[in-house]
Amino acid sequence: MSTRVRVAVVAGGRSSEHEISLASARSVLEALDPERYETTTIAIARDGRWSLEGPVNELPERGVAETLPVLADSKPAEALGAVDVVLPVLHGPFGEDGTVQGLLELAGIPYVGAGVAASALCMDKDLFKAVLRDRGIPVARNETLRLGDEIRNPFGYPVFVKPARLGSSVGISKAHDEEELEAAVALARRHDEKVLVEEFVAGTEVECGVLGNVRPAPLASVVGEIVPHAEWYDYAAKYDAGGSDIIVPARIPEETAARVQALAVDSFVATECEGMARVDFFVREDGEVVVNEINTIPGFTSTSVYARLFEASGIPYGELLDRLIELALERHDRRSSLEY
Repeated sequence: MSTRVRVAVVAGGRSSEHEISLASARSVLEALDPERYETTTIAIARDGRWSLEGPVNELPERGVAETLPVLADSKPAEALGAVDVVLPVLHGPFGEDGTVQGLLELAGIPYVGAGVAASALCMDKDLFKAVLRDRGIPVARNETLRLGDEIRNPFGYPVFVKPARLGSSVGISKAHDEEELEAAVALARRHDEKVLVEEFVAGTEVECGVLGNVRPAPLASVVGEIVPHAEWYDYAAKYDAGGSDIIVPARIPEETAARVQALAVDSFVATECEGMARVDFFVREDGEVVVNEINTIPGFTSTSVYARLFEASGIPYGELLDRLIELALERHDRRSSLEY
């Protein structure tokens, strides 16, 4: 019998997307073929402490015994050193932003998804937009407010106000007037010292998954259309039952869908992502396609948008996980030949 691949699924985390991460991890653990993989789960509590859950099929809501800081001489650290690959199912700061990826790079452990620089870049919507603009990739206009800046809005109303480095629509507001703008900036500043005031883009919101490494060219999924049952695609629309619909394929012209797929790959390459990403877009009423953001660790339940897009592209959930693990190992092997 061949040796099973030892996979550590890391989930939870300190961000406001903690519960979403746990839901994603449960789906991943259920889908990993036990004949191919030996799984260990490492849960990160809201206070940042890591606990080893062992080779189980379900991740508890709370950590159990043996909870120690990750850098101590602890069982979580020992477990990381004993696996073949890590699958970080972490969303938001302290997980999706390059911090955990940096730890794994220092330890020399293969891991699924974008590297340190790409993770940090895509988490920061301000820097992400700057890189894409430099590459000639269209993005929505924004005004960046840093710590101590006065509120500026050159776009009229409505506008969106966002923390620069957060996800799942946490801390995001749609402001329709000056009073709402002030409240929206105050809310966003509770989550981040850098805030974006972004132009409102009228049109259709669509999403496209990307899968692959540097070579061969990454694969774009079919395009899905997001239909929120609210004024915009907020946290409730994303995660509450019946909060939104996803229509696959999107109800846009074929040439527009092809443009979305091309820009998804271009954005993935421009930001030096590898493994996986979900790229979110707006299609304006005149047909222009505008990139909104990249999620380097998208929601990863079997019914999440990323998984559904690739299911519709002919890659079911279990196979998608297989490919991501293979891509992680391939990248680690490729980079191990470099001289530093």
